[in-house]
Amino acid sequence: MKIGVLTSSRADYGIYLPLLQKMKNDSFFEIEIIAFGTHLSRLHGYTITDIEKDEYNCIHKISSLISNDDEQSIASSYGLTVLKFADFWKMHQYDLVLCLGDRFEMSAAVQAGIPFEVKFAHLHGGETTLGAIDNIYRHQITLASFLHFTATETFSDKVTTLKNSDSNIFTVGSLSLSDIKSFKPVEKQTFYKKITIPSEEFALVTFHPETISSNDNILYAKEMKNALATISEKIFVVITMPNADTQGSIYREEIQKLKTEKPEKILLIENFGKINYFSAMYYSKILIGNTSSGILEAASFGKYVINVGDRQKGRAQSKNIIDCKFEESAIVLAIDKALKLEKYEGENIYFKDQAATNIIKILKEFL
Repeated sequence: MKIGVLTSSRADYGIYLPLLQKMKNDSFFEIEIIAFGTHLSRLHGYTITDIEKDEYNCIHKISSLISNDDEQSIASSYGLTVLKFADFWKMHQYDLVLCLGDRFEMSAAVQAGIPFEVKFAHLHGGETTLGAIDNIYRHQITLASFLHFTATETFSDKVTTLKNSDSNIFTVGSLSLSDIKSFKPVEKQTFYKKITIPSEEFALVTFHPETISSNDNILYAKEMKNALATISEKIFVVITMPNADTQGSIYREEIQKLKTEKPEKILLIENFGKINYFSAMYYSKILIGNTSSGILEAASFGKYVINVGDRQKGRAQSKNIIDCKFEESAIVLAIDKALKLEKYEGENIYFKDQAATNIIKILKEFL
């Protein structure tokens, strides 16, 4: 079976990995990676090199991301991605194409495939994020897809509602957690030395813009910076940099100012890679920010998460999430609360054992 795999960012590639590793070792599948979006952006770490290190037989590279991140540039990138993929789908045919999540680039690539009757299998559909326009892109991808692999029964119900049909929908859990029971972090001393973390305890931080409340992002970025400056006096702060969302550069600028002001208390990481990121989560004291990783994955590592603002609003949560407003005082108060807590011992609602194995089984039976 010839499978295309659409990947536009470090985030979706990391989620795909358990599935891709199993498919590579199964002669039933012929995999072609279709890399685009921030994978080819120097600003975002040029993560195509991570994919190349994994030695796939075929990697297509499609550059379509405009460097600016204002509204017009995002719309232009969307249009350019559609044009590039119109050419690509004309030249390449697959039995099935995997797509994941809710990025605008992913939506553009999928929409371009509709006239060519490309069969898409969508992972992580049916979810809700009211604080990001990704919510719209996610549902667009769902409507254009043939197969659906969701993380929870609630999300499967949402896909059923969107499609007005319950066919071809499978609840498999979060793919990124597929092999979490067997995950082994990088050895502690090796990890701390490699990443240059000078303190035993650290907070792992990821902030992205709120693309629904775009007019507020200048204020939010300053509130974030001030809160992290305050908390950095209590705990070392490791920050993974924002993605290519609308106005992401506003947050980058404030983060870089913070690093300049407190160089010994702040560490900036453009791209961890999945193993290092999961290791960072494993060794961290708490997570802070508004990224989906905090919602989906942190509970499996026993970590509490300060979920700031509305970007993830509407997404189902495990009991390790501490919500707070996008205000300096509220963020600091929530962090102080989390630092006093012991390890989270509750369940992760997104976990189902062997998600990747179950997806492969379904693909073989279905197609």
